[in-house]
Amino acid sequence: MNFEHIIIFCTVPDREAADRVADALVGPGLAACVNIVPGLTSVYTWKGEICRDSELLCVIKSRASLFDAIEAAIRGVHPYEVPEIIAFPIAAGHGPYLKWIDEVTRPGV
Repeated sequence: MNFEHIIIFCTVPDREAADRVADALVGPGLAACVNIVPGLTSVYTWKGEICRDSELLCVIKSRASLFDAIEAAIRGVHPYEVPEIIAFPIAAGHGPYLKWIDEVTRPGV
């Protein structure tokens, strides 16, 4: 299958960082929508220590062809040394919604 649309997960430490990510993506047409989901607790290993932090999750909807530009934009505003930026293909979706993603994002390179 050739996947044209993606969902990207990106965790951030606070609302200000989430807003920076959303603004860096939606304004220039890299993403159609960024949902900001509060209330996460992330448990992970970092530099040999187990950490437990409160975070927010940005759920980003866009075109697969824009992933590289999205990654660069997030890295430009994200406060983490190694931000989570992972993409999942949208295997199927409501046709009008997927069309809307195409209409409000710029064409991929």
